[in-house]
This record gives sequence, C-alpha cells and structure tokens, in this order.
Amino acid sequence: MAADRQAGASGRSVRVRVTPRARRTEVRPAPKGVPAEFQVLVTVPPEDGKANKAVIAALSGAFGVAPSRIRLLRGAKARDKLFRID
Repeated sequence: MAADRQAGASGRSVRVRVTPRARRTEVRPAPKGVPAEFQVLVTVPPEDGKANKAVIAALSGAFGVAPSRIRLLRGAKARDKLFRID
C-alpha cells in the first residue's frame, strides 16, 4: 500500500465496494469480477450515513491521509462508491 499512499497524497479517484456489518474494519483489494479497486469492510450498519463515515475513516488509515481529504463523489446509498482522495 505504500505506492497507494503516495498516489493518494497527490489526488486520485478510488472505486470501492463496501461491506457493512462485517466482523472487523478492513481495506483490501477487491475480489475478481467486482468493478472496484478496493473492498472496504466496516462493522457499522448502513444507516444514517454511519457506514460512509466508517469507510472514510478506514480509507484515511489505509492511505495515510486525513479524513477531511477524502470526499464521497458517487454512491452515497449504494455498495459501490467513488471517493476522491486529495
């Protein structure tokens, strides 16, 4: 992920597939056949934006950037989301 941290620091769009209500929070490469770069597992349910906030926190840790530098561009209520990491 070190290369991803450098790319994330300069700004890029990241496609993710979210799995809410997982056993643990984790960012990992997406499985084959999934139209996303990463699969993000979060422990919270997809209610009232809680899962989106948890995904931002998980991406923040994985890419080594502040959560304020991550924006949700598309997919607020979908499993497949597009984020911008500046």
